Amino acid sequence: MQMIDVNLRNKAMEMVEEYSGIALSDPYYPSYHIAPPVGLLNDPNGFIQWKGTYHLFYQWMPFHTGHGAKFWAHLTSRDLVDWAWQEPALAPDEWYDRTGCYSGSAVEKDDELLLFYTGNVKDDDGNRETYQCKARSEDGVSFEKVGVQIELPDGFTPHFRDPKVWKMRNEWYMVIGAQTEEKEGCIVLYRSEDLDSWTYEGILASGMGYMWECPDFFRLKDDVLLFSPQGLEEKGIDYRNMYQSGYIIGDFDKGFPEEKFRELDHGFEFYAPQTTEDDQGRRLLVGWMGMPDGGEEYFPTHDNHWIHQMTLPRELLQQGDRVIQKPVEELEKLRTDKLVEENSGSFAGNLPRNIELIMREIEEDIYIDLYDYFSIRLEGRRITIERPAMDGSGKEWRAADLVSPLTEMRMFIDQSSLEIFVNDGEIVFSSRMFPDVDTHECRVKGRSSITAWNLRAEKGAE
Repeated sequence: MQMIDVNLRNKAMEMVEEYSGIALSDPYYPSYHIAPPVGLLNDPNGFIQWKGTYHLFYQWMPFHTGHGAKFWAHLTSRDLVDWAWQEPALAPDEWYDRTGCYSGSAVEKDDELLLFYTGNVKDDDGNRETYQCKARSEDGVSFEKVGVQIELPDGFTPHFRDPKVWKMRNEWYMVIGAQTEEKEGCIVLYRSEDLDSWTYEGILASGMGYMWECPDFFRLKDDVLLFSPQGLEEKGIDYRNMYQSGYIIGDFDKGFPEEKFRELDHGFEFYAPQTTEDDQGRRLLVGWMGMPDGGEEYFPTHDNHWIHQMTLPRELLQQGDRVIQKPVEELEKLRTDKLVEENSGSFAGNLPRNIELIMREIEEDIYIDLYDYFSIRLEGRRITIERPAMDGSGKEWRAADLVSPLTEMRMFIDQSSLEIFVNDGEIVFSSRMFPDVDTHECRVKGRSSITAWNLRAEKGAE
């Protein structure tokens, strides 16, 4: 067993010490969302509640704001609101993960916290090797690498990654995102009795795009397969991002037909979500508020040595053939003072950048302008969001159609991000925004009641 390389970890923490002050001083740095202290954040990993504490890991590049040999950063929380920074759990310091400790998951067994992740190895010519690996911890802080558990099976390219492990029917199962040698995206299934020896069970689902990433399996009323397919073609208002994240409601034994795929979030930035079940029986989700190859090179935060953030934690529920997402109730702890309570209709005024905005009793089409940058409009049952394109090429938009008439919109604004929950989570939009830092004007046209709460502004994890 191998401990994390102390020198590599120390180098990462030296970057935090040198540049985190600059990152935290950026007016676009979030007040209450998870963001990296320095460098780049992407996929959430290892989301779990263990011994009463929530653990969330994420893909982290501490040395610059581009992608590369990722670490696993580590945060803990008792309430899903206040997060404490822990030492990095994994560093790319072994032969089987030397160019990246890629995404994975966490489980509990025999009073230990176990991490499963993809070890990425890539040579100077771009040739790739992939290994599914394990690490263990007795205290939830320090982790030992156990090593390689699964090597690449026949029939797949080395794009084979992101293991999600869970227990069901007194056995352990693992799904992995994969690409067949015919360049078709799929999810493969493994089974184990002891989390040490794994049996390949075949392809669980396939049929769309050229690669499926970050799979997750869980049960609500029915079985749900969550994943992020790459290579889908735009269809009207659907699939307008570079890549998608969504789900299929199906049956573990009978299958997950790809024609039932639905996008989970309709915003500009949402990818690689991961879920866990907590001790209240809630199915919780956190996603990366980013998008691979989606214009991140134009984000203005690079100059301040950081990029990207997570979504807020959400509770998942099933309504009919749809998964809905609600902000966890603990987030109400963020509220401080009520800024607006308007029942007469439209609103115009200045609002800070760390607020919760709730609209109810919506009686007609509405138009919302936030900081002369981001707009939201309802026309009939279609909601459209619009912002300046990150590359400066004009405007860009995303849209979704409501199943039922609009009754409520709940928005969380946090410096450079916006999460919109429509009709109690029937539709969700997650997006980044970078308006002029001195602009605070917001306008709402159309009849509704409006409430705005100021939210705590405490930058960075403790």
